[in-house]
Amino acid sequence: MKPDLDKIINNKDITKLEYQVLEYIVNNINNVIKLGVRGVAKENFTSTSTVMRLAKKLGYDGFIDMVYNFMPMISNEIKSVRKEVDVIKGIDLDNLLQYISDEDVDDFVDILMNVKNKVIFVYGTGFSRLPAEYLSNRLLIIGKKSIFSSGGDSIGIFENHLEDMQVLVVVSKSGETKLVLDKVNSAKKRGIKVISITREIENSIARLADISFKIFDMNKLDDKNYYPNTFFPNVYMFIEYIIFKYFKKSDKCK
Repeated sequence: MKPDLDKIINNKDITKLEYQVLEYIVNNINNVIKLGVRGVAKENFTSTSTVMRLAKKLGYDGFIDMVYNFMPMISNEIKSVRKEVDVIKGIDLDNLLQYISDEDVDDFVDILMNVKNKVIFVYGTGFSRLPAEYLSNRLLIIGKKSIFSSGGDSIGIFENHLEDMQVLVVVSKSGETKLVLDKVNSAKKRGIKVISITREIENSIARLADISFKIFDMNKLDDKNYYPNTFFPNVYMFIEYIIFKYFKKSDKCK
């Protein structure tokens, strides 16, 4: 069952090309933020002005505003047609995974399963240090060679493991932290897979990552983490979901 585009259009006068762009956005709702307006235009062999004109016709301020308003509508449409229902008591998966695709989760689990003798390097600093360290510990427990480092550590810890590093996993709420961004750029130059966990809005680290997981940030202007926020608790929940999927896939492979 696909979302009803007529409900989204709501009798607005849009062209055939604009309809095509709308259909593409709806069918790729989990990836279009990462693609950006230029990427969406390129995929549809049109200009950015076509995408922006569509957003304006539908009553939105711009591309980002349009996509974020589509997400809950489309999510509600597809909840009832999930191919597979994963149940972990205590986790609201629909809320947790609203910006995360099943394909990206499966790809990350495959990467974890295929890492044998190489290093999974996990990096996070500031408030992101704690969930990053937690992830590293969880990977160690399931038998992976994981190394954790943070902003207070010597740069040598990261640089001395580049030769053995197969995957770099970074946690950064803002997605713009320079210390983290530097590690991501270094890893990309060496062909190392980069996995990021950031907030849901477009950011530099997510754009560079091979797989970007986005968690909802309820206080996007609170850089000091002063106000209540579910971002970090949900990162922990997401880590447990990844471990759950890892064991589920491991059992199928036995």
